[in-house]
Amino acid sequence: MATAQTSAVKLNGADDFPVVAYLEKVLLDAVKLKASDLHFEPFEHLYRVRMRIDGELREVPAPTWALKDKLASRIKVLSKMDIAEKRLPQDGRMKLPLPNGSELDLRVSTLPTLFGEKLVIRLLSPEASGLSIDQLGYEVEEKERLLAAIRRPHGMVLVTGPTGSGKTQSLYACLNLLNTPEINIATVEDPSEIHLQGVNQVNVHDKAGLTFAVALRAFLRQDPDILMVGEVRDLETADIAIKAAQTGHLVFSTLHTNDAPSTLSRLRNMGIAPYNIVSSIALITAQRLVRRLCPHCKKAETVDLQILRDAGLSDQYLQAPYDTYKPMGCKHCHKGFSGRIGIFQVMPISNDMAELILQEASAPTIALQAQREGVLSLRQSGLRKVLRGITSLDEVIAATSDSH
Repeated sequence: MATAQTSAVKLNGADDFPVVAYLEKVLLDAVKLKASDLHFEPFEHLYRVRMRIDGELREVPAPTWALKDKLASRIKVLSKMDIAEKRLPQDGRMKLPLPNGSELDLRVSTLPTLFGEKLVIRLLSPEASGLSIDQLGYEVEEKERLLAAIRRPHGMVLVTGPTGSGKTQSLYACLNLLNTPEINIATVEDPSEIHLQGVNQVNVHDKAGLTFAVALRAFLRQDPDILMVGEVRDLETADIAIKAAQTGHLVFSTLHTNDAPSTLSRLRNMGIAPYNIVSSIALITAQRLVRRLCPHCKKAETVDLQILRDAGLSDQYLQAPYDTYKPMGCKHCHKGFSGRIGIFQVMPISNDMAELILQEASAPTIALQAQREGVLSLRQSGLRKVLRGITSLDEVIAATSDSH
């Protein structure tokens, strides 16, 4: 897969004016609407353009089908890709000048399809590099557990969840808190989306032999204090990361599992010995992103307590009738929602839990122990936000249907 250096968008170039004008408008509209991605999709008799806003794709006006190849070429030129290569996927980057004088980083990916090249542009929000833990949505006790783990001198903190659940933002928020001139931080990602000032960031390059494992080994010869591995994909990477956590380093990484307890089963299935899990992992946090209700138009409705009980809310929160809120829709939002917030399951590895891990207990057994220790499930964490009017009941149920 080809890669490219970053180039700035020249919106007044000498290319076909309709293409230049359209690209300028759709990119600036995406910035205004706080979209995370733009999709340009060619079909047999249709050219479709969609934006991902608050996690959902939304169709926007598209240029004519006849302009699809010119638009693809324009984007590839700006991203420093090979415009003659249309049979293989390519990756590139470019910068978008904004009206306020700043520039926005854009990551571009192409994919050959039956009727032309599909392009996806990811808008890399500069706000993510300065994100704080307080902005993510942790409950008070969840935040305290997380802070206790990341302030340890060594150990591993794992963030788990599906693609698009905000794992990278959570890791960056932790690194922002720890990033001081006295601390040497190194990260390896595939790829690095946000640039963090003062942090040594490396992109994996599998074709060149620069894998997660190779980068990790190199990091350990660079006098690190904190390491961040974009993802634990295989036993070799997991083994090096765990050894680093056992030898005086604080290590952050991610996995793709449904909840915190099942992460332990995944590590065992990868071949990690239980005693290595116990001696290295300090905390596992699972997460999802749910849409925030628009404060301008959300509407209260009294919900039957049995519905909340069936959803998983514990009896301590069911002492009185509650109003939940539902989306309505107005000029300030998209279908009643505006922005997203995280819901979390923050599970420290306690002594009792460590005993269960050494006994190779199942994920449900570990989940019961976590519940006894006051760890909220993802569903329970989300329901707290429902009761505070931050999100809707339907939104939380949909986001946690695989993990409650």
